[in-house]
Amino acid sequence: MKVLIVGSGGREHTLAWKLRQSPLVSELFIAPGNGGTATEGTNVPISDSDVHGLVAFATDNGINLVVAGPEAPLVAGLTDAMDAAGVPCFGPDAFAANLEGSKSFAKTVMRDAGVPTAAFEVFTDFAAAKAHVESRPLPMVLKADGLAAGKGVVVAKTRQEARDALDEMMKQRVFGAAGDKVVVEDALVGEEASFLAFCDGSTAVCMPSSQDHKPIGEGDTGPNTGGMGAYSPAPVLPAADLEKTADLCIRPILRRMAELGHPFKGVLYAGLMYTASGPMVLEYNVRFGDPECQPLLSRLDSDLAAIMLACIKGELPAADVRWSTDTAICVVMAAAGYPKSYPKGMAISGIPAAEALGRVKVFHAGTKASENGAVTSGGRVLGVTALGPDLKSAQALAYRAVDLVQFDNSYVRRDIGNKGIGR
Repeated sequence: MKVLIVGSGGREHTLAWKLRQSPLVSELFIAPGNGGTATEGTNVPISDSDVHGLVAFATDNGINLVVAGPEAPLVAGLTDAMDAAGVPCFGPDAFAANLEGSKSFAKTVMRDAGVPTAAFEVFTDFAAAKAHVESRPLPMVLKADGLAAGKGVVVAKTRQEARDALDEMMKQRVFGAAGDKVVVEDALVGEEASFLAFCDGSTAVCMPSSQDHKPIGEGDTGPNTGGMGAYSPAPVLPAADLEKTADLCIRPILRRMAELGHPFKGVLYAGLMYTASGPMVLEYNVRFGDPECQPLLSRLDSDLAAIMLACIKGELPAADVRWSTDTAICVVMAAAGYPKSYPKGMAISGIPAAEALGRVKVFHAGTKASENGAVTSGGRVLGVTALGPDLKSAQALAYRAVDLVQFDNSYVRRDIGNKGIGR
């Protein structure tokens, strides 16, 4: 069958790499793709936000499966539009995608479904929000309600940080319309884990646990990014606890979305915080994480295309979903200056040498193809991913590979996986 992947990041390169391994897939297109996806299939110059253009391409080219990588096209109604055109699309409809598209919607669904999460209030009025943050205990979390490319969350440790965050979101509108509504919630303290599941509207099949590293600096310091690295499994959420965790935070959401008339199909991702009183949900995403996708799909031992079709058809219980017992780790190589301003256009070298180590795959994120090979085009440039029998081995191999890859002004966190090794 012909498959169209929507998106341009490291997650989309990983999806293309994995789907190309499926005997079901005859042709692979990626819109718009990057320098790495071009080696897995055919890049198509259509923006991931151009729902009309994506539908036209899918129908004109006989696409049999569309796979949404990022959240924005799902929130914009990509699945609804593909369904109307008779093209199967892996990902929830626009209403269900609001679990990620609207922080206030997600918190309300959590409350109604009985999912443990931090106490919260929602504000559309700046003065009311400001009065609230003056009265709440510190630290507190402020979230722009809408999509903000993973950067619309501030953990305020001081009253002034909270005031500044509110001002940026609601007055300066640094996140645009995403900041028209702001969620203020109590801060949760503990260790985070990413917990993802395949869903077909009524059934959830757990993926192994993983752990992202959002802050730019080592030791989880500095501003949040889209993610500087991830590994799987995460010892904070062992395999023995996956099913009870799904009963806590995945299956109640499936039941609630079905009650609301919008069964959730696709990947549901719960961001968890392991607090002194147990796991609590920080947020939901409605797609694979980036960079969690890289280690997770590196461990998937069965056919991803078949699993996705089973989710769409409501046939997930019969699907073959198997995982390697190895550990996988992804270390993001970024451009210096990210997540603020950063240079572009630097030539990349050393990827073949890194992959020649064995059990290493370098996924492209912020790259584009040039006459002389791949050059940087974004803040998160590459995701160097390695497999090993345990986390320490995988980490050592990943950093050996990182040291073989070169581009000017590169930046890497050197502590990805340390929390897991410490456990």
